[in-house]
Amino acid sequence: MRFLIALILGIVTGAAAAIGFLYYNPITSQVALSPLSVSDQHQFSLNYSAVADHAIVYTNNGESRMHPHPAKVLQLWEAPIRQTEALVTLLRDARNQPAGFGIKFSSRSERTRLLSGEALVDSVWYVFLPDQGTMLIAQSENYWNFLRDIVVPAQWGTGNGWKGSWHGTITNGPGALGTARVYGGSGAFLGLESEAIESLTAKAYSVELGPVAMDGQLTIELPRRDDELENSTANSVSP
Repeated sequence: MRFLIALILGIVTGAAAAIGFLYYNPITSQVALSPLSVSDQHQFSLNYSAVADHAIVYTNNGESRMHPHPAKVLQLWEAPIRQTEALVTLLRDARNQPAGFGIKFSSRSERTRLLSGEALVDSVWYVFLPDQGTMLIAQSENYWNFLRDIVVPAQWGTGNGWKGSWHGTITNGPGALGTARVYGGSGAFLGLESEAIESLTAKAYSVELGPVAMDGQLTIELPRRDDELENSTANSVSP
């Protein structure tokens, strides 16, 4: 009996040490500096609410803590797309005025390695800006810092949630500097090949509902040599 108790204590201690190492491991910390913050290229931003209930349409497999919206929207429960989420949302410019809408498809990545601080999601944005054009943004996202700083404390806390102030870049490639790839589709963006990043700003998170106060931002880089493209997006450019 004494050896059994010792074995159990050893297993519990080892598991606790492993979880602690995984949670506090400094090697897994992401760089807070945005890859585009040191760029001298022209940029503009598009903002959106990352709360499911604020979306035009949001759906998943119906088993996530983030419930599909509206309630009767079809769910993605078929085997090939069970790990996929779809979002249709209003996009606002830097002046908080409606600029267009975005459609985002996100799927959990098979490249996820939690021991390396990689909670990866592969996503694609289709951005439509009336009177300007369309573009496609393809990226890999890393939610490790979001999970460690917000989701885990919410689960462990006594208030069934998290409140605070958190900001982080979630884009993790496929660009060499950790940026997303941007491809112009039509209008003023036709032929565009550039970079972008997506970031989140969270203030409240619920264990039951997921994000309840969180905004997202797409920052898109425009080549300075394309004067026509810059002029056409003047209403979306940050002051």
